[in-house]
Amino acid sequence: MSGSAMEEPGTIVDVAAANSDFETLVAAVTAADLAGTLSGDGPFTVFAPTDDAFAALPEGLVDALLLPEKEAALTSILTYHVLSGEVMAADVTAGDVATVEGSTIAITTDDGVMVNDATVIATDVDASNGVIHVIDTVLVPPTVDVNALLD
Repeated sequence: MSGSAMEEPGTIVDVAAANSDFETLVAAVTAADLAGTLSGDGPFTVFAPTDDAFAALPEGLVDALLLPEKEAALTSILTYHVLSGEVMAADVTAGDVATVEGSTIAITTDDGVMVNDATVIATDVDASNGVIHVIDTVLVPPTVDVNALLD
């Protein structure tokens, strides 16, 4: 029996790479050299911005972030979307949560689930080393000055 429904999902990176909505995210993870980390044992919870979320950033910002000299800022932004441990949608509670980047994100559950200013638009995308929740906005940690990146 080789039904694909029974196969174990790939890692967070594999699952994202197989989804055409995450091409920018996968390119960014690769540029920041985080693919190995996010393919590791985990478990991780990733709030994954869609390509549309990246497209909504100020013009030129994505291209700037993909430059080798901006790798530290890109790494900060990406790891700000990652929590240690697997948190399924049913287990999400409102409050401030520490990210792998070190800063906290504010999760609210009043009208759907929000992470800072981002709306969670899909939940519980399973991966072998954690879970992905899809968001509609790129989260920028307080440690990153977006305007400085555009200079």
